Amino acid sequence: MSNNENLVWHEGTVSRKRREAINRHRGLTIWFTGLSGSGKSTISVALEERLTNMGCRTYRLDGDNVRTGLNRDLSFTPEDRIENIRRIGEVAKLFRDAGVINLTAFISPYRRDREMARALSSENDFVEVFVDAPLDVCEQRDPKGLYKKARAGSIPNFTGISAPYEPPEHPEVHLHTADKDVNGCVDQLVEYLITQGYLENSLVAAAGAGSA
Repeated sequence: MSNNENLVWHEGTVSRKRREAINRHRGLTIWFTGLSGSGKSTISVALEERLTNMGCRTYRLDGDNVRTGLNRDLSFTPEDRIENIRRIGEVAKLFRDAGVINLTAFISPYRRDREMARALSSENDFVEVFVDAPLDVCEQRDPKGLYKKARAGSIPNFTGISAPYEPPEHPEVHLHTADKDVNGCVDQLVEYLITQGYLENSLVAAAGAGSA
């Protein structure tokens, strides 16, 4: 384990502002949270597609993808869930510094962990998105068959069944996916990014042309 007293952050000559000027948008984390089956991954994929078509520089961090590589050593115990989100929060911070809009799709069930990830951000560059669907709807969807396994007891510490989920109290965006389809959710998110000034006018114009 490294001695933090001997570490010094090394600044380069290319600043975040210069990267953002080239990208024509701010570095930003869009943090999707919600139960398994609520629609986090599906919506994040669709939003990334929309933003990329507008000319944005994006990268998506998905829960399953990250756990096959960076976090493959972590389980689903409460302690490892904390470490999982801590690592993702640090990676998201690096993407923000690169001027990239990064989209993270993780259950991230605990409020304190999401706040830990937010605390690594500067003012107004972290957007928490609550992907909200009732548990029974998520179970009906059950795209991976996980709820069925959890109900049978073969998956321990499963959020919503044998482990808690703490919904956001004040998310920047609240998506009700039982009532709104994927395109509607993406429209809501893009509208938020535009009204909050995250995207330059040239990108906004591209969005209008794409929907014409």
